[in-house]
Amino acid sequence: MSKINLDKTDLKILSILQSNGRLTNQEVAEKVNLSPSPCLRRIRNLEESGVIRQYVALLDPDKIGLGLLAYVNVRLEKHSDSPTGSSRSPRADFAASVENWPEVVACYAMTGEMDYLLRVHVEDMEHFSQFMMETLLKHPAVLDVKSSFALQRIKDTTALPLV
Repeated sequence: MSKINLDKTDLKILSILQSNGRLTNQEVAEKVNLSPSPCLRRIRNLEESGVIRQYVALLDPDKIGLGLLAYVNVRLEKHSDSPTGSSRSPRADFAASVENWPEVVACYAMTGEMDYLLRVHVEDMEHFSQFMMETLLKHPAVLDVKSSFALQRIKDTTALPLV
């Protein structure tokens, strides 16, 4: 994937939208000293090029009853046959399964001794235990897991550093 060339105005637009994606085009245009039409063209170009991936509402997990945040390292079996009988590799099989687990809000393939890192939001330890025992550990490709729990949120942002 190639890097998109962005000028200072594009970066300023992105910074503004990262902090408040609900601003109108008029409001963004005023903040970057452009008229609305060129500002809208720039935003559309950023969307079409994939720089702006999507717009979302960020929810507070505590306020919707998902007060336990866990990071789970997962190591998979290394054999080449798919454990579910499909023609996919264990890695592809696991990645496809993760897509259907609502508790997993992020999954990354990793270097090192573990294969994946999962970010898991659940209600409480009982919910986490249920997810582990009935979902994750039942996946036939899973060999080992190691879990860590967030004790305190120090920094939690979706804003990327724009340099």
